[in-house]
Amino acid sequence: MTTSSQAILELSGCITKSTIPCQKPYISSSNLYFSESRCFSNTLSQLSLKMHPSGKRKTSIMCNSRTSSSEDKVGGLTYKEAGVDIDAGSELVRRIAKMAPGIGGFGGLFPLGDSYLVAGTDGVGTKLKLAFETGIHDTIGIDLVAMSVNDIVTSGAKPLFFLDYFATSRLDVDLAEKVIRGIVDGCKQSDCALLGGETAEMPDFYANGEYDLSGFAVGIVKKDSVIDGKNIIAGDVLIGLPSSGVHSNGFSLVRRVIKQSGLSLKDQLPGSPITLGEALMAPTVIYVKQVLDIINKGGVKGIAHITGGGFTDNIPRVFPKGLGAVIHKDSWVVPPVFKWIQEAGNIEDAEMSRTFNMGIGMVLVVTPDTARRILEDGCESSKAFRIGEVVQGDGVSYH
Repeated sequence: MTTSSQAILELSGCITKSTIPCQKPYISSSNLYFSESRCFSNTLSQLSLKMHPSGKRKTSIMCNSRTSSSEDKVGGLTYKEAGVDIDAGSELVRRIAKMAPGIGGFGGLFPLGDSYLVAGTDGVGTKLKLAFETGIHDTIGIDLVAMSVNDIVTSGAKPLFFLDYFATSRLDVDLAEKVIRGIVDGCKQSDCALLGGETAEMPDFYANGEYDLSGFAVGIVKKDSVIDGKNIIAGDVLIGLPSSGVHSNGFSLVRRVIKQSGLSLKDQLPGSPITLGEALMAPTVIYVKQVLDIINKGGVKGIAHITGGGFTDNIPRVFPKGLGAVIHKDSWVVPPVFKWIQEAGNIEDAEMSRTFNMGIGMVLVVTPDTARRILEDGCESSKAFRIGEVVQGDGVSYH
């Protein structure tokens, strides 16, 4: 749940312009996307993070190989077996929370007058491995922006600006340009400025032709307009916004499934007219404009970005203690890519729901009246589904 939180980030190695285009009543957004300054260095820029009480913290665990001896095991794949231990990540957050109380929200809030700055940071995980294999680099930047701006909009924040970090062993200018072009596209979709970034060339650190990405987003919300989940009650409705596919989480497990299935990324995805690679590389939906439009009409009490941990771990993060959720599994159409992943990997339903978004990338907790309005207002470009309700209890159950 997004809580009253603070975080100060000190970045050395890169100085960017201080212009902050944002929505009225601040300044015009007419100069968005053109205020970027960028640093380039051949050494790893230093990054220090000072966490004040109630900052944002989450874990993203990436794995390139699995150490289990059951390398050729058929069936029953799990995220942990693929090398990602969600429970270990949760334990790390718990320990960090002892040092910086309040950690655990989707975004970190810092007070600024009558508003909060809301900050978030993320990467795209081992989806990068598929980008290297497919050669699709022009949309991975959209994923990078999406992962951060979708987090901070859960507090009701309007994204102001974004910064990126691009690291590689040997700079391929043409490839890097494709990646940055995707980042620019993502910033346009979320109506924020690409304010700056860092390009680090580090010989021998990455394999030839490979790179890593990180992104950092900052937004703003009035203190009296923060979406924090505190007023959620039993009987409130869960509205799901559809995803484009896997988005940017669960790819360590996806890659294990691909290896086990024997399919190539160039093969057609069963039940779909596109290839497996095209389905998996579909860029993450940026929900900023749709969510802010819904928020502005009132009745939104909490918002969960469905990333690593799926429904099972992310929806309860916005609930007060003593509340849980019931999800109606047949209330939306699960995209073919998830059906293939489950069948090819022989993955249990519970594992799927705790690893993937299953076709719903954002969940809004709203009043019953608001739910009816959202569903009535929905159109092809802004579809929404009633996927469940808030109930007394704990956790998430599926019916």
